Amino acid sequence: MRNQKKNRIFDIIIYIILIACLYFAYDFYQQNNFNDFIKSETKLNISEFKRDKEIKYNKTASYKIKSETFNDAMFYKTIKVQKNKPYKVTCMVKTENVEVEENKIGSGAQIVVEGTTEKSTSITGTNDWTKLEFIFNSKNREEVNIGFRLGGYIAKAKGEVWFSNFTIEEGQEETNSDWNFACFIFTQTQVNIDNNEINLEVTKQDITDIKNTLKRFEASCSSMPEGKMSANCDVYEVEKPITSLAYDKEYGYYVSPENVEQQIKDFIIDSDYDHIFIVVRLGDEEHQKDIEVNDWIGLGGMDYYGIGFSNIRLPNSNNSYTYKYNKSINRFPEEVFIHEFLHTLERNSEEYGYKIPELHDYEKYGYKNERLEGQKKWYIDYMNCNINTQNGKIGLPSEIYLKKPAKTKNFINSHKLDEFKQPENIIEVIQEIINKIIERV
Repeated sequence: MRNQKKNRIFDIIIYIILIACLYFAYDFYQQNNFNDFIKSETKLNISEFKRDKEIKYNKTASYKIKSETFNDAMFYKTIKVQKNKPYKVTCMVKTENVEVEENKIGSGAQIVVEGTTEKSTSITGTNDWTKLEFIFNSKNREEVNIGFRLGGYIAKAKGEVWFSNFTIEEGQEETNSDWNFACFIFTQTQVNIDNNEINLEVTKQDITDIKNTLKRFEASCSSMPEGKMSANCDVYEVEKPITSLAYDKEYGYYVSPENVEQQIKDFIIDSDYDHIFIVVRLGDEEHQKDIEVNDWIGLGGMDYYGIGFSNIRLPNSNNSYTYKYNKSINRFPEEVFIHEFLHTLERNSEEYGYKIPELHDYEKYGYKNERLEGQKKWYIDYMNCNINTQNGKIGLPSEIYLKKPAKTKNFINSHKLDEFKQPENIIEVIQEIINKIIERV
């Protein structure tokens, strides 16, 4: 009888020890398991990665990144995707004292495709739990690395951020070639360049010329590619000045998406726009030596959260016919708009895996920059895949006009994927550990 009692006590002690071990193992698992996410830092061993069971959005421990000094830190996971499909990733984010180095815009707490400039909006400062959303197109990819980041592609950040409730859903691709353009005319540029205060203004005549030219642009987008696309352009006059510029050794000063995000974001959120033009004056006859703009009128190939983004620079002289139709001087004033939009189609074609000629290589294929119509003949053949070569005709593929940016409307009939599913209780944790052991055996 005594032995039986001792055995029962012994069994109870064993059970208690076992339960305690499971509890501490589960606690350790919750704090350290990143569910197959890969941790990454620009400056190694600077940031702290952990699971936080104290600060969490729901019953599962959140994912925390803490950087006491400026760094670019993220954890990411490889996700299988289908080609040419829109995807939406969401999560809940909480931040505390998140700062960006050099007051740059575009960094902070964000969702990204690791190794690219594709990203969501960024959260900085101190914020309670906020939903963050990231929409992208898989293009020619069959897998992508989805990252949750404290930092940025162009600037580092510091502070604390908690991520939770990851979801990913697949939407429906576009089925039409109707392109919607937003053109923002910034009436004032107020920047400091090398301690010189430079104030430039767009005139009423400039605005009239641009609006007239955009009407021609809409018509040309239909006629030049022989009906493969249509264009509708909304024009916004922005009085809040541009106060900062980006700089490149080759192109000099230009307007990046980060320079105008605060002024345009409310127009773009949940919009149906496929491309953005920014019209700005970066110099005039008085300030030619104060601000270096080099030899360009437009600058394209950029993107604003997946939407094509182009600069259109007004000429220094108000007497210029760059954006004015004149039978004897300029019969193709919409050329700069066409050219910069084609840079986006050129970039899209390359990202979808098509081999196409470079937009600037018109002379290589025997085309000329003509006095009255510029490179119009080149653009027409480029847009219709009608450039003659020894190996046949080349140019943009006709299907590229259907491959527009992914937008909110693509997810009306979406379906969720299980790529971010994680264990929510001790039983699921144990099952996951057993599965991983079986996979390795």
